[in-house]
Amino acid sequence: MLRLGWFSTGRGPGSRNLLKAVMDKKEQGELDVEIAFVFCNWDNDEDDNPKREQRQMFFDMVESYGIPLVTASWKKFEPELWKRDQVAWRDAYGALLREKTSAFGFDLGILAGYMLWMDDETCRQYDMLNLHPALPDGPKGTWQEVIWQLISENAEDQGAMMHICTEEWDRGAALTYCRFPIRGGEYDALWEQMALKMETMSLDEIKTSEGQDEPLFKKIREDGAMRELPLIVATIKAFADGKVTMRDKRLYADGEALDGPYDLSVQVDESLE
Repeated sequence: MLRLGWFSTGRGPGSRNLLKAVMDKKEQGELDVEIAFVFCNWDNDEDDNPKREQRQMFFDMVESYGIPLVTASWKKFEPELWKRDQVAWRDAYGALLREKTSAFGFDLGILAGYMLWMDDETCRQYDMLNLHPALPDGPKGTWQEVIWQLISENAEDQGAMMHICTEEWDRGAALTYCRFPIRGGEYDALWEQMALKMETMSLDEIKTSEGQDEPLFKKIREDGAMRELPLIVATIKAFADGKVTMRDKRLYADGEALDGPYDLSVQVDESLE
């Protein structure tokens, strides 16, 4: 059985949906996993806590599954050090995180909506996976930045990947990914609309005037977002089933080190049908 360490800020429905998806698959016998603990970087009794109600719903869900809930408030931890030196603060907070979680023992950490940067030492000691909303050879940055860059490059494909957490944030090697086309079908008309707009406006002007409501942008985001949760679940399943393993921050399949990430596009698309 694969033991997971689950790291989440628990700030909204996405955090709950991801946990529920994994637990549903476990209860249906489709995932041979155990979540050893859930770690949250809020205690939820902090002042100035706009997500308190959402986070309490997440905490209640964790406890309903009988999963140990471990918290360490980032807002209460060494506030003077935070103001003085955020790198040193992150290292100190990472030591606290490891102190609180290491006794549980786990095979793989999942960053499931965890909104703090992990410190370098935790990245070295723990094998942890994080989602990035782009293909392994795609743009870096937030999902918004990724989509605008795809549009600016007249890209053919988009996707999402799970990558190993390393000291270089969002730069760890991709382990798994899924791909989907952003050409053909409904997309062709949306690209044509974008081309017409760009005859009289720059892309920056379109961003400013329409933002995330721009139809091509919106379509790419919708098709990407619907694949993110299935990709995370399919990745966990690949590890749980023993199809892939990780040693020394490298991915192995059938005992052989893989030169590149593992393509889960078929599994993800099947889960959407």
